[in-house]
Formats: sequence, C-alpha cells, structure tokens
Amino acid sequence: TVTLWAPLVCGFEAQYHANPLDGAIIGAMVRERKLTVMVATPTFLLSYIRRTGKSDFSTLRAVVTGAEKLKPRISEAFESKFGIRPVEGYGTTELSPVGAINVPDVNIGGLRQVGSKEGSVGHPVPAVAARIVDPDSLEVLYGGVQGLLQVKGPNVMLGYLGKPELTAEVLQEGWYSTGDIARIDEDGFIFLLDRLSRYSKIGGEMVPHMAIEDALMDGIGLAEPCVAVTAAPDERMGEQIVVCYTDAAGDVATLHNIIKLSEIPNLWKPKKDNFVRIEAIPSLGTGKLDLKGIKEIAREFVETRPSAVQRTMTRIREAL
Repeated sequence: TVTLWAPLVCGFEAQYHANPLDGAIIGAMVRERKLTVMVATPTFLLSYIRRTGKSDFSTLRAVVTGAEKLKPRISEAFESKFGIRPVEGYGTTELSPVGAINVPDVNIGGLRQVGSKEGSVGHPVPAVAARIVDPDSLEVLYGGVQGLLQVKGPNVMLGYLGKPELTAEVLQEGWYSTGDIARIDEDGFIFLLDRLSRYSKIGGEMVPHMAIEDALMDGIGLAEPCVAVTAAPDERMGEQIVVCYTDAAGDVATLHNIIKLSEIPNLWKPKKDNFVRIEAIPSLGTGKLDLKGIKEIAREFVETRPSAVQRTMTRIREAL
C-alpha cells in the first residue's frame, strides 16, 4: 500500500533495497536520487545514524516511522545529525495497513492547522475512525483515558481466511480491536502506550513493560536498545517483572539503582534478582522486539535459577 501501490497510483519515483539495515547503501541511494520521503522503523533509523553520512539525507522532507514505538531519544539523535525530525504513523496488517499518521502542519492566511503532535501517531487517516474502549467490557472510554484502541473504516479487513472464531474475537460491528493500549487526546491525536500483551497483571494491577524500559533507558542515557522488560510466572502475584540487559546497559547494581531512584510505582519495580544478562536484545526482521523470544528467556531464567532460600544461604556463606 505505502511503498508499492502509492508510487504506482500517484506516479512518483520509489527506490528499494533488500536490506533496510544497510545504512551506507541507503544513504547513497537517497543522496544520488535526491529522494524526499523515507519510510522506516526506529531500529533502522538507529542504523542510519551510525552508518550514513550527514549530507546523505539533505534532500529528505519527511521521515515516517512505524512498526514500533519511536522513542524521543532516537528522534533527537536523528534530527541532531540530519536536521529533520522523524514522525510516527500507525497501522497493522488488518488495517491494510495504515490507520493513522502525523502530517505537516498547514498555515493559510494566518490560520494554522495542526497535523502533527510529538509522541503521537497522528490523526486517523481520512474516512477512518478510532476510539478507546475498556479491554474487558469494551465500553467506550472518553476524556483521554487509556484503554484498548479500536479502528473502523474501509481499510479494516473482512476477516481472517478460514478462521471465523478468530475473526469474531477482534471484529465487533465493524470495529477492529487492535490489541494496542492507547489514548486519544482532546485534539483527536492517538498516543500509543504499548501492546496489551506487554502488560502484566501483578497483584490485580496492570503493569506496563514499556514504562519500565523507558525509566531504565532514560537512566542509562543511550539511544541504542540495551534493555528489554518482560514477565515470568509468579505463584504468589501472578506474574513478576524480569529485565533482560546487555553489557552496554551496565551491571545489575547500576540498573537496580536506576529503578530504585525512578518515579515509577513500587509495584512496577523489578526485584534485584530479576535482572538477567543476555548477549543481544532479540529482534524480528522488521526491527521489532521479539516478544516471544524475550519472554522465553525470562521464563527459563526464573525456572532454572536457585530458589530464594538457596540465594540467601549463598549470601550468608559469602559473608562468612
């Protein structure tokens, strides 16, 4: 829809490259062909910041990201090097795939129409509506309250082929339940918070993994992802937060201190024993975090580590 049909229907030039992480070649393509719009994921932008020359993107007028949350530190690093700030769009396969996008502000005769808002994925595209509902009751929520994002419009799929039960789970009266937790502000801009699957229910409260990741990354001060937050089963509380980290993040003591000093609620703060070092943050081909892979790492870590009693005895022996 975006990179194949739009150029064909609208009649503008498009350039393609097989490996979106090959920053040097992509930079040369943009520079040599004087391209003006680039569509990428935040993970790919990180690669371009490292591997692309400062002048390679001088002709770009718009950089649009999707597939994963665009963190402010990535936007700032990209703008600092190339002089253009990326904006976010939003979509899913079931939305064919675009649901919302930030567009440039418009000024006509002293009147200004706001088309973009920092941190949002923009307004729904024309002829498409969005609303927020309670994830359990599907009751419509208003006033900027966060909840499950639903989308309705001609872009919504007819259903999953040969899977009527699965279709019925996500489509109600034309409204598609995206599985994303979001809020819509008073100006109609959509702000994504996280996937519903990236919330843990701990002691009856919904705990967002991304908020914990953001607290850690803000404390570390890096743009490159070096921590991933997930959950593992817990007999008493239902689930427990687990933090996977790479060497770039520092050591457990540093990370635990960042969490300890952060302003996130105490219930959200992982225990010091729940930090596990990994070689690299697992990701999919699109650059998204491999949620299944990181969850499996956490589950194995919790299941195979010594019990609390064994860890206490070890500390006592070390002290002696």
